[in-house]
Amino acid sequence: MNKILIIPDIKDVEGTMSLQKKYNLGFEYNDFYMPDVLDNKARVKEIITEYKKQDLPSYTTLHGAFFDVIPFSVDSKIREISLLRINQSIDAAREVGAGAVVFHTNYNPFLNSSDYIDNWIKQNTEIWQSVLKENGDISVYLENMFDISPDIIAGLAKKLSEYENFGLCLDWAHASVSGVKAEVWAKETGKYVRHIHINDNDLKSDLHLAWGDGKIERKMFYDCYDKYFSNATVLIETSSFENKLKSLQQLEKDGFLK
Repeated sequence: MNKILIIPDIKDVEGTMSLQKKYNLGFEYNDFYMPDVLDNKARVKEIITEYKKQDLPSYTTLHGAFFDVIPFSVDSKIREISLLRINQSIDAAREVGAGAVVFHTNYNPFLNSSDYIDNWIKQNTEIWQSVLKENGDISVYLENMFDISPDIIAGLAKKLSEYENFGLCLDWAHASVSGVKAEVWAKETGKYVRHIHINDNDLKSDLHLAWGDGKIERKMFYDCYDKYFSNATVLIETSSFENKLKSLQQLEKDGFLK
């Protein structure tokens, strides 16, 4: 049975829980990636307390901070604050009981010289090795964001693959607008992928539509899933209750959600 997750809504916990119970879903918390939340310990505790009033699913992940998080920056001050945000995200995951945290690569596609790419992989390898070693109880999933091809993130994943708590989060929607066919992404990164984000779009912009409301070829995704990463968890990365429900119904209709 495929393990499907949704984003819980702290403003409508009952609605979220109704979907969770009906479809036996996991959660990916999206409440802790904003800097003003991470810096407010009372607010973090308040959110976690509210969630823990519920009978939460056994499998949960958390989306880590990503705005301006560039731990590979040449600026030591930017590296410092980026690592702070990474550690704050991991701490929040521990507190809420999430087993993994998703972070964006934040690779800059406009800086594409071989020297930049080699240095990017080298610096990220060193940074994430340290994070993985220091947090053996939490898995870290690196997600393609601005990446325009799979080879660079695959190169980084190869360097980090020795760590049991490392994996890639393949954002299928991001891959679908990258300029490289999504099935190429699947083939190149598949052996490192442990988590996937899906939603729909027009193949031009990252619109976060309900699954089935755009132009992404769903059968291609299902075929690639079975072939390359059949054990990966799948997040329906849409926010509204309506889009979550529509996505679940589409996945059920297509036979992916059983």
